[in-house]
Amino acid sequence: MPVNTVWPLLAEFRWWPSWGPTVRAVSAEATSVAQGVRGRIQTPVGMWLPFEITNVEPGRSWTWTVAGIRATGHHVTALGSDRTRVDFTVSGWFAPYAVVLHTGLRRLRELAETPRT
Repeated sequence: MPVNTVWPLLAEFRWWPSWGPTVRAVSAEATSVAQGVRGRIQTPVGMWLPFEITNVEPGRSWTWTVAGIRATGHHVTALGSDRTRVDFTVSGWFAPYAVVLHTGLRRLRELAETPRT
């Protein structure tokens, strides 16, 4: 999939519950990531946690904090006109979270490959 197909899925809050295993819902002051945007995510167990987008390179990457803790980074790299590499990053002590991120990557790929009207 091209970057312009994948990036909106990562950046627009409406898509997060579709691919993010730990996000059931999003409430935010904007519709997509931008530096300084704040909001809340609802976890699968129903708890709402505050978040803030801490850094954005439009069309390329974004990072955030959740409940004041540095969370995942999200990066896209064009590998050609129709191929994109997506990387999620976590700080060292969140390494076990990689299993959850793998599920998110799989869901993101499925979502990107699903035609939208």
